Amino acid sequence: MAFKFVAFAALVAAANAAALGPAPLAYHQQAVHAAPLAYHQPAVHAAPLAYAPVAKAVVKTVDADYDPNPQYSYSYDVHDTITGDTKSQQETRNGDVVEGSYSLIESDGTRRVVHYTADPHNGFNAVVQKEPAQVAIKAAPVVAKYAAPAPLAYHAAPVAHLSHGYGAPLYH
Repeated sequence: MAFKFVAFAALVAAANAAALGPAPLAYHQQAVHAAPLAYHQPAVHAAPLAYAPVAKAVVKTVDADYDPNPQYSYSYDVHDTITGDTKSQQETRNGDVVEGSYSLIESDGTRRVVHYTADPHNGFNAVVQKEPAQVAIKAAPVVAKYAAPAPLAYHAAPVAHLSHGYGAPLYH
């Protein structure tokens, strides 16, 4: 934690130093020689930093394809007898108002129907209904068979080992 504080303090000090500009470089230095030599560098000052607000031009572009009153309507239905997937949706838009509904068969066989509307004044609103299953769902019968394992008659077979590498096996 102390390291984070030191790193943060160093960052703040560096940012403040950069905001103030470079330090003036005026110093005298004497070299240690037989005869003293003077070195002088003139002071260098940076121009003062001016923070003026930047004016941004607001350009309003008009899209040629923009429709101020969009309108559409679509729908689809899926009825797959092999997988049992049954769902549908329909939606209509008139300007900023969208109305629609969708339905699907849940895994328990019930049918979920959702009616929704969306507009700038009321936002998105949905009404969800559950309808009982229309078709009885046939579940595959569960067959559970468990047979206890037969008792094992285990007799150890002789194990052959080679004796000291001469090819004459030893039996235990």
